[in-house]
Amino acid sequence: MGEGAGEVSETKLVAESGNEGEGEKKVPRNMSESSNYTTEDEEDEDTESKIELGPQVSLKDQIEKDKDDESLRRWKEQLLGSVDINSVGESLDPEVKILSLAIKSPDRADIILPIPEDGNPSGPWFTLKEGSRYSLTFTFQVSNNIVSGLKYTNAVWKTGIKVDGTKQMLGTFSPQPEPYKHEMTEETTPSGMFARGSYTAKSKFVDDDNKCYLEINYTFEIKKDWPAT
Repeated sequence: MGEGAGEVSETKLVAESGNEGEGEKKVPRNMSESSNYTTEDEEDEDTESKIELGPQVSLKDQIEKDKDDESLRRWKEQLLGSVDINSVGESLDPEVKILSLAIKSPDRADIILPIPEDGNPSGPWFTLKEGSRYSLTFTFQVSNNIVSGLKYTNAVWKTGIKVDGTKQMLGTFSPQPEPYKHEMTEETTPSGMFARGSYTAKSKFVDDDNKCYLEINYTFEIKKDWPAT
């Protein structure tokens, strides 16, 4: 759900559309070709070529290794900021914890959605109003080591048909005590009879090593109005 640097496809919630008089549902024109006729049971695998990365190195070793290269040293100092190398420098693997998801829409309070421990919210996780503008903001924390190429992927199904697939590069982040926030581009929910209803979705956060930090399986709804607060 969003667009930005490194994004493969524009994020949109695309619903089935049709004409009441025709008695059948049509595939929306703005649905990407790659998602047409893909069922929820099919594997949503990344078929891109895998990049062979070198072995993971601790922050302390990285800084020691490049201490004689002035440009690399300055770049790493800028990236790491005020990180205490002595406290995290021995850890090889970065750790990313997704803390919450906020849904922002003009003229209404933000909807804050804490991430369940098992990553699978029960029941509809949230409800969006049809034809409304909204944006998503992720809050996450990075510890232990630099996480390289953190990506957000999202797939959405309606009545078993895949209607949206999104992949967005969030970036490279150094460990720090304060959480990071990443806001997605504003979107507009679809509207109309066939846009309303229940959707299922799967969101994942992975890095360049294809390490998955969170996979969320959930449902959400699009209705004529926002839920009562």
